[in-house]
Amino acid sequence: MKKILTIAGSDSCGGAGIQADLKAISAQGAYGMSVITAITAQNTQGVFSVEELSKEIIEGQLKAIFDDIKVDGIKVGMLSSKYIIDAVNEQLIKYKGKNIVIDPVMISKSGFNLLRPEAVEALTNLIKIADLVTPNIPEAEVLANMKIETEEDMIEAGKRIKSMGPKNVLIKGGHRMDKPTDILLTEAGEIIKYEGKRYETKNTHGTGCTLSSTIASYLGKGYSMEEAVGEGKKYISKAIENSFSIGHGVGPVGHFVELYKKAGVDYE
Repeated sequence: MKKILTIAGSDSCGGAGIQADLKAISAQGAYGMSVITAITAQNTQGVFSVEELSKEIIEGQLKAIFDDIKVDGIKVGMLSSKYIIDAVNEQLIKYKGKNIVIDPVMISKSGFNLLRPEAVEALTNLIKIADLVTPNIPEAEVLANMKIETEEDMIEAGKRIKSMGPKNVLIKGGHRMDKPTDILLTEAGEIIKYEGKRYETKNTHGTGCTLSSTIASYLGKGYSMEEAVGEGKKYISKAIENSFSIGHGVGPVGHFVELYKKAGVDYE
């Protein structure tokens, strides 16, 4: 059993953040552990407030895990303030974290700012230790300081982000209006495209969290970066295809579809 750690914020409605990460990790046959950085009050209609945890408890959670358990892969999600980013960065370096996948969460789907503007520079420092960074197009535009409209723009943005120090960069293309394509820029200098399919659903809450956690799980299981991203793409595509509504807004992607079916749940 491979042990995968997620470092992120808590989503009270269970669609994204720590809750989505643990579901995705479990669905890959790995054991999920968590370090919570912030607590959000949110539902399918939006994020309404965020309360950050202290530096001491964040460091305490990391110490408790690394002092006791071999961590095979790490997913890093919502780190809203500079002090949180710095604390996580220091501890991951101290404990020699491996298979680090950073999802640079900045803005929620409802438009709530999940990363303080003054923390962007600290985030670029954290990115240096990543094995993979997985920005969507709006996030990549901030990190690369450029507008992204075409696949060529995605590649250029990926090159700029890769120059910051991460070994690999995955630019997610779901925000483009045409066929969604994700582009991986590898440590070896390769450019690999993953063609996607657009599903007619509004229920896409937790897609970024789910993809990054799945990739971290496969890296922890010994897959190559190209293979891990490919498996992540397969899983998130199936999860979006089987997403469902739980409230009045954007519902979650489907993590345990076969288990739901086996239990006789009609979630459609």
